[in-house]
Amino acid sequence: MAGSDENNPGVIGASRNQGGLHAGERGKLVAATGQNRRVLSTINRNLIEGPPFPCAVSKRPLSERNAVCDKIPPIPQHRPITRKFAAQMANKQQMEPEEIKKPIQSVPDSNEHCSIIDVDNSDVPMFVQHTEAMMEEIERMQEVEMEDVDDDDDPLVDIDNCDKTNPLAVVEYIDDLYQFYKKAECTGCVPPNYMEQQYDINQRMRGILIDWLIEVHYKFELMEETLYLTINLIDRFLAVKQIARKKLQLVGVTAMLLACKYEEVSVPVIEDLVLISDKAYSRQEVLDMEKLMINTLQFNLSVPTPYVFMRRFLKAAQSNKKLELLSFFMIELCLVEYEMLKFPPSLLAAAAIFTAQCSLSGCKYWSKTSEWYTTYSEEQLMECSRMMIRFHQKAGTGKLTGVQRKYSTSKYGYAAKTEAPTFLLEA
Repeated sequence: MAGSDENNPGVIGASRNQGGLHAGERGKLVAATGQNRRVLSTINRNLIEGPPFPCAVSKRPLSERNAVCDKIPPIPQHRPITRKFAAQMANKQQMEPEEIKKPIQSVPDSNEHCSIIDVDNSDVPMFVQHTEAMMEEIERMQEVEMEDVDDDDDPLVDIDNCDKTNPLAVVEYIDDLYQFYKKAECTGCVPPNYMEQQYDINQRMRGILIDWLIEVHYKFELMEETLYLTINLIDRFLAVKQIARKKLQLVGVTAMLLACKYEEVSVPVIEDLVLISDKAYSRQEVLDMEKLMINTLQFNLSVPTPYVFMRRFLKAAQSNKKLELLSFFMIELCLVEYEMLKFPPSLLAAAAIFTAQCSLSGCKYWSKTSEWYTTYSEEQLMECSRMMIRFHQKAGTGKLTGVQRKYSTSKYGYAAKTEAPTFLLEA
């Protein structure tokens, strides 16, 4: 066993530690430890009394800091590594990142003067400085934008925002749909002077026919879309086909039949249409005229009428029921008038809403939202609006009073009794 212990140094060390050191060895160890302590105290004293580390700046005013820095000699290019410099480097590497940001107080021996130093934060990476500057600029721009929105009295409103969850509103392509309507509305328009080609009828007869059809439409309680499509079919047919005076009412009745088949769920029977025309025509005459009209129009019944644009533009105007009824009163007055054929359906709808708004508010008003969605400015609507006002003023006079009587009932909110905005005529 003894021989095996001598050959194993680890066992010898373990037995020595277990048995303890003799007096001579303990004396040598104490002497060495004491010498090390004196060396550490000397290093600590040198750390305090020596000049501060080049990356550290004393916590003093700027003028005193510069004065102190002027007195410190520059560090040579090839500085010899001394024990004091090595200790300073080791102390810096052991500091945590959180401790670098805080004042560091060295721990001197007893009765030594304490010195507090700060670490300079000027050595921040450039990408950090750029990121902070960019974030400050973004915050400043957002504040400016919010101020602009607050100062704007008439902001542009997204009228489809409230219908994003409604699949029937087709918010995803509603704008594209109305852009197509705007391009296609010219296909449903007729020349404003097409009556010159007619040899037996004139524009006054047309007005009498449409005024009568408005009353028939009201009596049959048909949809609004049916009325606008009926008048569009009449004008498009008369623009390409010459008709005798005695057949004009037949054209109107047949056009309403075609519009009902296109728009209505429940279509009036032909006998009712014959009866409403005082039996001036037979059932077969109605069917023959239906064939003639549908072939002349090449079965094209899908055209954008003023009603299509009215619904969209009323939504842009954020209308209520009163504004809606007055707008429809204005535009139905225009349906009777032959001279209003020179305006496209979208402009008629926008001008009717603009005139109704001015009538209710008592001043000229056209919001940015309405201008954006209608694509018409206030100046572009003035000519059509002034003509509507004149029609409103004479609506209760003469023989063509069907629209006036219709909108003088409680069902239509007595819209016809609203005062016309005559101040637009003066302007």
